[in-house]
Amino acid sequence: MPKAYSNSNVLLHRILITAMASLFVLIALIFQATAQEVLAQVQSSANGSVTDGSKSQKKIDKLDDQTAELVMEYRASVRQLEELREYNAQLEKLIKAQREEMVKIRQEIEDVTTIDRTIIPHMFKMIDGLEAFVNLDTPFLIDERKTRVARLRALMDRSDANPAEKYRKILEAFEIENEYGRTIEAYEGSLTVEGVERTVNFLRLGRVSWLYQTLDGEESGVWSQAAGDWVDLDGDFDAEIRTNLRIAREQAAPNLMVVPLFGANGGN
Repeated sequence: MPKAYSNSNVLLHRILITAMASLFVLIALIFQATAQEVLAQVQSSANGSVTDGSKSQKKIDKLDDQTAELVMEYRASVRQLEELREYNAQLEKLIKAQREEMVKIRQEIEDVTTIDRTIIPHMFKMIDGLEAFVNLDTPFLIDERKTRVARLRALMDRSDANPAEKYRKILEAFEIENEYGRTIEAYEGSLTVEGVERTVNFLRLGRVSWLYQTLDGEESGVWSQAAGDWVDLDGDFDAEIRTNLRIAREQAAPNLMVVPLFGANGGN
């Protein structure tokens, strides 16, 4: 009995050792699997962080590009504003010089005995100056404006018109040209583009901008004084120009007008 009991103990002891060893192996396998899973999660999270970081960097780069573009647009707008100021300053000088000339002529008109000797040459100089200005200016209503100058020259040759009447007509022509710089106007007219003549709506904003739009509102353009030709506009301006045409015709309430501008040197 003791010997059999001892053998049973040994067998039981071996079974316990084997079971414990199996248990340790199982625990090790479970731990290894869990560790691998955790490692995979960490790697996935790290990869996600790298991806998110890359996306964030792309967003930052995009914002930097947009900021740089806005800065360039702002600087271009500032330069354009300075060009417009210089252009307006030149117009003011011209108007001031003409007004000074008018004052001088009025002073001379008071002396009737000197009219034929002094005022007539000044009138011709004023007409010459007006004609030069029309030829150099933006060519809106160009036929009407040139016809007005031609009528002044014809008036100067008429013996039945006295000097006071001639002078009054010249002053009226100058005042009309002066008004163009302070008013907006919408009108229909003919325009030839690439050899094709069509009827379009013209929009004049003082002397700052002269635009056209086809009657269907699908094509628009702006006059470039530097290029001496029309520049096509993309569709972004079509709706704004349609609204501005209605404002100019008093069909809509006055509002802020957004239009493309060209500086004195042709910059947009």
